[in-house]
Amino acid sequence: MNPEQLRDKTVEELNAAVADLNQELFNLKFQLHTGHLENTSRIPEVRKEIARVKTVLQTKHS
Repeated sequence: MNPEQLRDKTVEELNAAVADLNQELFNLKFQLHTGHLENTSRIPEVRKEIARVKTVLQTKHS
C-alpha cells in the first residue's frame, strides 16, 4: 500500500491494518521457525509496511 492510500484511511482502519500486519508477521515467523516458509523476503516487507502504517498513524494523532 502506498502512502497516499494510507493517508486516505481513517484511524480505525489504520489500527486494523496494523493488527492484520502483526498477525501476518507472527504467522510468517512461525512458518520460518518450523521450516515451511518459502518466501523469506516477505518478513522484511511486512515489517516495513507496519512501520509505514504506524508513521501515518503518528501524523494523524499530531
